[in-house]
Amino acid sequence: MGLTSTNPVFEGWRLLYKQTCKAFQTQSSLFPFCYCWESTAHSATMAKDMTLFWGSGSPPCWRVMIALEEKNLQGYNSKMLSFEKGEHKSKEVAAINPRGQLPAFKHGDVVLNESYGACIYLEEQFKSQGNKLAPDNKAESALMYQRMFEGLTLFQKLAQSLFYTRFVPENERHDSAQKRNTEELKAEVKLWEGYLQKTGPYLAGKSFTLADVIVFPVIAFLFRFGLNEEHFPKLAAYYNTVKDRPSIKNSWPPTWKDTPGQNALKDF
Repeated sequence: MGLTSTNPVFEGWRLLYKQTCKAFQTQSSLFPFCYCWESTAHSATMAKDMTLFWGSGSPPCWRVMIALEEKNLQGYNSKMLSFEKGEHKSKEVAAINPRGQLPAFKHGDVVLNESYGACIYLEEQFKSQGNKLAPDNKAESALMYQRMFEGLTLFQKLAQSLFYTRFVPENERHDSAQKRNTEELKAEVKLWEGYLQKTGPYLAGKSFTLADVIVFPVIAFLFRFGLNEEHFPKLAAYYNTVKDRPSIKNSWPPTWKDTPGQNALKDF
């Protein structure tokens, strides 16, 4: 989206910015303030052209919201829908995402419904805005991508274990399958505990990256379902540190704020 004179919102901010800087041109200490002012207007303008349909507590939805926060793109058109009421199957969502799934994200004429793709897109399109989420170092970048896509396996094993009874018809369930799913999730969680032991404090090293944007919601889901902090101290330390990050706090699932977690994983 170009920043042209056809955009009245941005033009108004820019005019005010220029007048302010001109008035105080001999006071160099005010120039950072003026620059911040223009940057804020730029962010607000860009965000207004974005729409996100999302559901509370969904890791795929949450990671896109975190990415938007990290890139200072607050003010986008945010539309929270209820999975329980089937609102994600509405015609409005289907117009963006024919699968009837969330998230459904649109930026101008660009549509991205895969959360990984949306997060990568936001970092690539707004590299110089907000927080840098992709390292320049080749080795650090490789580790970031490795952890990002390993997050798919973590989420898959979590879903297979926690939601076995929800997604598998009663006459097709087997105790042996549920036990196997539980053991596979335990092994996967231990793997991530080991990763943080070796490369912490973040998932891909010393900096917060797209790997954290994408995988943190899954780790938060584990603790929401009672993962024992004493058994996984590195994961617990990571979770308790990152959850206080502004982008996480500002996008915390609203349905989690007023309801207690569960204890399905307390014996892990």
